[in-house]
Amino acid sequence: MTHEVFNQVPPLAGHDVSDEAALLDGLHREGAGWAEAEVRELGRLAGTERAQEWGRLANEHPPVLRTHDRCGHRIDEVEFHPAWHELMTVAVTHGLHGSAWTDTREGAHVARAAKFYTWRVDAGHGCPVSMTYAAVPALRQSPELAAQYEPLLARPEYDFGLRPPLTKTALLAGMSMTEKQGGSDVRANTTTAAPQPDGTYRLVGHKWFTSAPMCDVFLTLAQAPGGLTCFLVPRVLPDGGLNPLRLMRLKDKLGNRSNASSEVEYDEALAWRVGDEGRGVRTIIEMVNMTRLDCVIGAASGMRLGVTTAAHHAAHRSAFGRPLIDQPLMRNVLADLAIESEAATTTMLRLAAATDRSVRGNESETAFKRLGLAVSKYWICKRWPAHAAEALECLGGNGYVEESGMPRLFRESPLNSIWEGSGNVAALDLLRATLREPQTLEAFFEEVTLAQGADKRLDAAIKETKESFADTATIEYRARRVAENLALVLQASLLVRHGHPAVADAFCATRLAGDWGGAFGTLPSGLDIAPIIDRATPKVG
Repeated sequence: MTHEVFNQVPPLAGHDVSDEAALLDGLHREGAGWAEAEVRELGRLAGTERAQEWGRLANEHPPVLRTHDRCGHRIDEVEFHPAWHELMTVAVTHGLHGSAWTDTREGAHVARAAKFYTWRVDAGHGCPVSMTYAAVPALRQSPELAAQYEPLLARPEYDFGLRPPLTKTALLAGMSMTEKQGGSDVRANTTTAAPQPDGTYRLVGHKWFTSAPMCDVFLTLAQAPGGLTCFLVPRVLPDGGLNPLRLMRLKDKLGNRSNASSEVEYDEALAWRVGDEGRGVRTIIEMVNMTRLDCVIGAASGMRLGVTTAAHHAAHRSAFGRPLIDQPLMRNVLADLAIESEAATTTMLRLAAATDRSVRGNESETAFKRLGLAVSKYWICKRWPAHAAEALECLGGNGYVEESGMPRLFRESPLNSIWEGSGNVAALDLLRATLREPQTLEAFFEEVTLAQGADKRLDAAIKETKESFADTATIEYRARRVAENLALVLQASLLVRHGHPAVADAFCATRLAGDWGGAFGTLPSGLDIAPIIDRATPKVG
């Protein structure tokens, strides 16, 4: 034996992942306090070594495409490691997919958001879970299809395998929109949809990104005689034969490796129309907006994982004669990361509450959600990569090796900003909303001004943000700045009203008043950071 191993950090396991003040306080505040026991149950499972091992294995053994069987027959199947199925079983049986749509309790969507946020052991399997959740409101544009499929999409059972959808006990849904030549410009799609005498359509064309191709049904866009239209496409035909969706390959992606993302060709694939011909974007945007909510939830969850991992490491690692967590500069970094995390968590819960109230017919909440979701999707998802990089750096070289889990977190972090519209798309979308639906801007400022008078820095930021809309000649050029300012005043107003006073004060001093540097860990002196760090340090054992 050449040396003694000491000063090592124990695994971050054996704790309740949901034991977080910002999450649990928000759960009660936004009308879903009844779900705390369910959230904590999932949080305890997420904190186990067993669940974390599922996440590791699912990413180290990514899905494999089998296009043909040994006899040369086309099968287009995707094989997954058993850990993937364990992850999916937990997610679906806990209702992270579509159960909120059939739960009549107030706050059902808030409860679902809290659980989706808590079950953070792997991001990849969240993709089909999220798309299944998001498919329901779009599918409701065709009541007959919704009546058949919605109960199966909401049922808390995981029934994997390629079989006719209506013969299964439960279903998963995917989305297939972008094409090689268009990307986010889906109106440039060339896939065609030919109507048939029986009311179905036949699709011919391709899709450049079809995530989770093992799902049972997909919402997709194609050019019908009346224009771009939304369709429901099954993987397996009612007679048991495979619908001719040819899986060309699986993407070799930066992150999200446990999830299969494919390129697909439609060769006279059977489809049913969802909504009217020519209104495909208006129909599928219902699904897009729901997945954008999950982008915000996922980014907030990733930030929380990053800062808790960093704080846990700092609490158990010593350098230069004392624990890292007691050293002033490390405390500055940890507090700054925690502030960003709590702002994201508080915002995502408010957006989930707006979703819940919108579903129940609250028009003002619908208007607020329209703009609040666009700006939060832009900003919170943009903040995650920098946050993940800084959290990784808190572990030093140990954070750069795969065993720490931080490289996987870092690779995952850019995805949510790209998925469902990258930064420019989100920023331009908010401008489009303010022009076409001016009530959205009114509802947004009604929300943020609820905190008016409580903090002079916030009052000044609200005033400046309102004035930024006056220069219409340059507003498209400034769209990202506008989105950033809107997101910051929303986060600040929520923290001032509902957050811990130390977090709210630090957020306003730095993010609004500009007493801040260009990187995390540049908080000014004089802030009360002790409770901020304490709230971010997981209680293990």
